[in-house]
Amino acid sequence: MDCLFRPWRMEYILSEKPKECIFCKKCEENQDKKNYILKRFDTCLIMMNIYPYNNGHLMVAPHKHASSLEGLNKEELSELMMAVAFAVGLLKKAMKSDGFNIGLNVGRVAGAGVEDHIHIHIVPRWEGDTNFMPLIAEARVIPELLDSTYEKLLSLL
Repeated sequence: MDCLFRPWRMEYILSEKPKECIFCKKCEENQDKKNYILKRFDTCLIMMNIYPYNNGHLMVAPHKHASSLEGLNKEELSELMMAVAFAVGLLKKAMKSDGFNIGLNVGRVAGAGVEDHIHIHIVPRWEGDTNFMPLIAEARVIPELLDSTYEKLLSLL
């Protein structure tokens, strides 16, 4: 059996999960670099996922604590989608992405790690970026450090 070293997963698995909402907490803190927040809008923000599926994996979350789309008003919904479009454009420039997986998990059974604060995942994809690692080893290869990706994206804002 082959063993793969993925230390960031163990940190997440063993970590005590916060009782408070991570999105609300990060919205309130004034530590954007520490929290990998790239851009704030009036009603939402764009931040990096610190446990990415792929390089440049971003999330867009409203400032308002809402567990579903119905919990947001028209302005918040509109700006949420405008922020997604902004993030896609940023990733195209910075990461030269060929495509994207954009998804919204609503509720725990849908796969939401944070089930009570709606957020949208934006995962950049490249032609041929899939290989045997996810199939055989159930692992992804992330070749760039989070800090490097953050600085690259931030430099284009």
